[in-house]
Amino acid sequence: MEQPKGVDWTVIILTCQYKDSVQVFQRELEVRQKREQIPAGTLLLAVEDPEKRVGSGGATLNALLVAAEHLSARAGFTVVTSDVLHSAWILILHMGRDFPFDDCGRAFTCLPMENPEGPVEALVCNLDCLLDIMTYRLGPGSPPGVWVCSTDMLLSVPANPGLWGCLLLCGDCRVPPSHPREPAPGCLHLPRLGLRSPACPAYVSSGSYSYMTSSASEFLLSLTLPGAPGAQIVHSQVEEQQLLAAGSSVVSCLLEGPVRLGPGSVLQHCHLRGPIHIGAGCLVTGLDAAHSKALHGRELRDLVLQGHHTRLHGSLGHAFTLVGRLDSWERQGAGTYLNVPWSEFFKRTGVRAWDLWDPDTLPAEYCLPSARLFPVLHPSRELGPQDLLWMLDHQEDGGEALRAWRASWRLSWEQLQPCLDRAATLASRRDLFFRQALHKARHVLEAQQDLSLRPLIWAAVREGCPGPLLATLDQVAAGAGDPGVAARALACVADVLGCMAEGRGGLRSGPAANPEWMRPFSYLECGDLAAGVEALAQERDKWLSRPALLVRAARHYEGAGQILIRQAVMSAQHFVSTEQVELPGPGQWVVAECPARVDFSGGWSDTPPLAYELGGAVLGLAVRVDGRRPIGARARRIPEPELWLAVGPRQDEMTVKIVCRCLADLRDYCQPHAPGALLKAAFICAGIVHVHSELQLSEQLLRTFGGGFELHTWSELPHGSGLGTSSILAGTALAALQRAAGRVVGTEALIHAVLHLEQVLTTGGGWQDQVGGLMPGIKVGRSRAQLPLKVEVEEVTVPEGFVQKLNDHLLLVYTGKTRLARNLLQDVLRSWYARLPAVVQNAHSLVRQTEECAEGFRQGSLPLLGQCLTSYWEQKKLMAPGCEPLTVRRMMDVLAPHVHGQSLAGAGGGGFLYLLTKEPQQKEALEAVLAKTEGLGNYSIHLVEVDTQGLSLKLLGTEASTCCPFP
Repeated sequence: MEQPKGVDWTVIILTCQYKDSVQVFQRELEVRQKREQIPAGTLLLAVEDPEKRVGSGGATLNALLVAAEHLSARAGFTVVTSDVLHSAWILILHMGRDFPFDDCGRAFTCLPMENPEGPVEALVCNLDCLLDIMTYRLGPGSPPGVWVCSTDMLLSVPANPGLWGCLLLCGDCRVPPSHPREPAPGCLHLPRLGLRSPACPAYVSSGSYSYMTSSASEFLLSLTLPGAPGAQIVHSQVEEQQLLAAGSSVVSCLLEGPVRLGPGSVLQHCHLRGPIHIGAGCLVTGLDAAHSKALHGRELRDLVLQGHHTRLHGSLGHAFTLVGRLDSWERQGAGTYLNVPWSEFFKRTGVRAWDLWDPDTLPAEYCLPSARLFPVLHPSRELGPQDLLWMLDHQEDGGEALRAWRASWRLSWEQLQPCLDRAATLASRRDLFFRQALHKARHVLEAQQDLSLRPLIWAAVREGCPGPLLATLDQVAAGAGDPGVAARALACVADVLGCMAEGRGGLRSGPAANPEWMRPFSYLECGDLAAGVEALAQERDKWLSRPALLVRAARHYEGAGQILIRQAVMSAQHFVSTEQVELPGPGQWVVAECPARVDFSGGWSDTPPLAYELGGAVLGLAVRVDGRRPIGARARRIPEPELWLAVGPRQDEMTVKIVCRCLADLRDYCQPHAPGALLKAAFICAGIVHVHSELQLSEQLLRTFGGGFELHTWSELPHGSGLGTSSILAGTALAALQRAAGRVVGTEALIHAVLHLEQVLTTGGGWQDQVGGLMPGIKVGRSRAQLPLKVEVEEVTVPEGFVQKLNDHLLLVYTGKTRLARNLLQDVLRSWYARLPAVVQNAHSLVRQTEECAEGFRQGSLPLLGQCLTSYWEQKKLMAPGCEPLTVRRMMDVLAPHVHGQSLAGAGGGGFLYLLTKEPQQKEALEAVLAKTEGLGNYSIHLVEVDTQGLSLKLLGTEASTCCPFP
């Protein structure tokens, strides 16, 4: 879904209290700009508060001063002027004070949510939610001015908030007397600043906010869903999900082995290896796999355990804090630690007050923030969670843990705050996020899930760490036992390279024939997947220096994927069989003729790899155009041990003639644009010629057939018609050749033989064309989501007289525009391998609607079939954006009042448009309609009728030949 228009902020400012955090948070803002969460032209500023505890008012004025300075410089002024603020949209976000449950403050507290429509996969922080709300919900429609927002609350605003109260004006602010100054119940009160007006209130009905207090219980409640049927698992990989209790939450974690999590508990930024038992009411953050051992054999309950990155006198380190869920962070009132009074804690652990506070501290002043509880340095070893977890139990080790604790340099929570390394904390979170993301990528590919990895790819590229992702994709491809898994992994590599090019370097679709890549291709062709993937990676490393090379490398990875698709589709050979019959006499022509096909529903689902990964279903009609069967081939044996090929219409003077006298003349059979390539591939796939044999061509032909062959193919349809010409032509060529060689092949076997031929030819393509043209009448072709690829065909029975009724209402309009199916095919395969949600959903809809369309034919309902056509065209456009030229759209708009439905044939982009008219026999009427419309080009309207014969094959006498002798 397209993001609604939001505020194009001039400046976004994030204020923070620590000087060493400015660069850290500046980078975080810039990362969000790279993710397209913030407009590219917005000035981003992280600003230190002018002094400690300055308050939000002073911080706001200081932020405005800094903004004015930067905007003045940008506008070319040499001194600061407030004039630059009058036309600016400014958003000031205050970080606020330290937060006990997140080292980076409330703004960067991660929430258990995802943005499935976001272009980049990322953790969602409170800051991200606030940016989204201010930009797309509260800000739109406001004039230039200043918005000030605290980040210490969880804000909820409906999609279309009803703002009432005074409007934000650049002039005087007027509040209607009838409007209350205090918000009504259930409303959110928002203070706003105008540039030349005083602060004024605005109210949002149905809005709410939750202040993030220092209460662990309230914080846990805000991150969990009590009463939820299961656990919330966000950006995390969990091996044993059944151990996570309902109402718990896991965010950005890797949980290996048995990790049990109780209700109401939260895990964030942890890599843990079980067995671990975290009971109810716990918050655990910042622990790595090395810390897991400290949790083995112990159940945590109602505790907050956190790992922290520290910098002490320039040295990086780790520290840990442990507090109780019920502990108070206030300085007043009865204090507790680990959910018990201080006196009970002292009794249980042997810790004394003088261990935690100065001797002159009164008992009434004992409080958690100032207690020196947390070791940050030990004289002889690294610290771990065990240096605090011992406090949970009565001492049974002779006081060893207490002595080790006392020997450590310890800090209070207050003293620890300036020592926290927030840059290291955020870097560690980012590292763990991508570690779990790599696990996710591997699992998605190996489990063949319909989940898009493109947002993850964009995240890796934009945050500068594509290397580990490429390595993981290589491993998946090399170790895949399924060619579909390997091909998708290679397609993902191509996506990574394309993203790295950042829209530069040319089009992704293009040739993949650079000689440097032939070595890895040869490994793949020979079936050595592991060696091929390794060679691809070695070659890839040479092509990473600039966008043009990245795009070309991406093309070659897509080419490698095509090799694997080709090998998967060639499994259709299992269903190709022939039967020996009497060999026709020399010079006796075998003629094969076919109708064209019109697809009514399901196209694209027959295209590999969709055909064997999703499973395909296409409803097609065999049709005659202007009363003729436009596609055919003829073959005969000749005495010369050569191959004579003719391509073109039946009139011999217009044909292209090729003579193959040696195997070298056949070497370009896999280059689709080479003259006669399809015919050469037909000889190879029919088993008449073995192109890699040690025997010369003449020897092969003389030994088996006593001479050579002549093959002539023709089509009376324009190139790029969309009526399945090339595949049907391949079917007629194979049928004629096989019969001329003394074999017959059944129609269903021929369908699979064409699949094989098109892979040999390297054009790819699906099975709907040959099903539509070789099989008679109205039928549904289907393939299951499995290999080997097998196509099954079912005839659709229609009411008596309906075929003639359909013929009276069906027309073809040649648009005059040649379609480019290959580029469309590359785009569709790229989208499918990326598992873009819209494409996956649309592919399922194509298959589902085919069955609905078949029912329409069984009922004989033209209006229902028209609805299917209209819906089908929309599905095609979603599958292959750009397949509807402007002239075609104009033509369809003009014809719309006269038809039940219409669609471009095949992949679209040009070729034939087929119409189901409301009235019968409308050719002349629609010609008159189109004649009145300007700018339609060289179009023509043709009669069409359902063909009930399909492929026809007959033997003619030698005298029936009208073919001129070859030179």
